[in-house]
Amino acid sequence: MNQTFTVTGMTCGHCEKAVTRAILQADPQAQVQIDRSQNLVQIASEQPREKLAQAIAEEGYAVAPAMR
Repeated sequence: MNQTFTVTGMTCGHCEKAVTRAILQADPQAQVQIDRSQNLVQIASEQPREKLAQAIAEEGYAVAPAMR
């Protein structure tokens, strides 16, 4: 399942790696694409959205609520 997150606070390549690492710890099979200029993180994962958002937040980045 493809999921898109708006993540603020990513300012450099190190930030992208930290977010990617956090996601992969939550789901080692996840595929992650980050567009830092748009604050977007796209994840292909079968894990629940909340679990992935929590992993990103625990790394210190703000995750916007999902659009309904």
